[in-house]
Amino acid sequence: MPPQPKRKHSKGRRDRRRAHDALQAANLTACPNCGQMRLPHTVCPNCGQYKGREVVEVEKEKKK
Repeated sequence: MPPQPKRKHSKGRRDRRRAHDALQAANLTACPNCGQMRLPHTVCPNCGQYKGREVVEVEKEKKK
């Protein structure tokens, strides 16, 4: 059998251990070309531009 704890850990000790487990909101920036929110240092998924030039060709949606 594996070893078992001899004493119960306090709630404060448990909560201090869990202090870093919270989720953080994504750090988003506005695209200077189209204004849609995107992750920094990545190509904009909406317009396909990065640092003022088109990197990825984005197809426009066809309206029916």
